[in-house]
Amino acid sequence: MSVALRNAQRAVPVRRAPLRRAVCALRAALGASRFDVGLVCAGNGLMRRLNGAYRQRPEPTDVLSFPFHRVAAGELPRPRCRDEYNLGDIFLGVEYIHQQCRATGEDFDSVLAVTAAHGLCHLLGYQHNTKREWQQMYQKEVEILKELNRLTGASLRPLTAGLF
Repeated sequence: MSVALRNAQRAVPVRRAPLRRAVCALRAALGASRFDVGLVCAGNGLMRRLNGAYRQRPEPTDVLSFPFHRVAAGELPRPRCRDEYNLGDIFLGVEYIHQQCRATGEDFDSVLAVTAAHGLCHLLGYQHNTKREWQQMYQKEVEILKELNRLTGASLRPLTAGLF
């Protein structure tokens, strides 16, 4: 299926092709290649509004995920018809991520890929509210990033290292 990528901001240039390839590889590593994913690159204003509306935190953030299906961590959705082959939408706060990368010296494109991996895990039911949930999500991120690293020669690591 497809990755629908939309750049809804103008503050930061986004290299769409490498991001799309990374998301396709990550989706395959999750066993979810049959499912569509929406990916929106958003600026701080949109991320602030979405974070305020859905998480009661009116501040920009790096990623927000909106799953199409509600599944337990690690389970794939069980669509009943073709229209339900959809994991959901991931909003990447590219302006926020870019600001963080400038402050830390990290590679922007690499952090985008890692952030997308994090968002994909959320679409498949993974959370990090408790230590046990975090450990489960962290292991899944390690697993799928390892596959992406194998394909690209990168050395990406999960966002949530050391969260607990």
